[in-house]
Amino acid sequence: MLVNTSYNEKKVKEAINDLVGKPFGFFENIKLKGIGSPRLDILKTSHEIDLLLSYDNNRNFCNIELRPKGIIIRFRSLLETYSLVIPFYKLVVFKPGNTYTFHIDNHFITIDYPQSKKDIVAFINKINRLKIENSPQYIDDLY
Repeated sequence: MLVNTSYNEKKVKEAINDLVGKPFGFFENIKLKGIGSPRLDILKTSHEIDLLLSYDNNRNFCNIELRPKGIIIRFRSLLETYSLVIPFYKLVVFKPGNTYTFHIDNHFITIDYPQSKKDIVAFINKINRLKIENSPQYIDDLY
């Protein structure tokens, strides 16, 4: 789900919370050792996101926020903030070369990470771990 989150709209906020859960609290944030990624360079995107990013000539950056049932990838274009909301059951992560690609339905964002940035790799591993823990098959295996 790609939405404009520049304004504090109750319907949008409720839809995001229904899809990926409410934000982690303070203690959960400490337990997970952070729920936000560092700033990530965007290399490629799907057509709809590319149209949004082409409105300005700035470098394109994004960041990722962890939620209990998914992730939110946020990026800016002009003075607007957009969010790509991805529940874990629809999230697909590819790692071709020195990039990571996050897919949901017909949207994708490819990010670059330099080899010197080990914190990005640790954050992606945290996403993959939470995705596995929240999968129905993993929950069935516990019982």
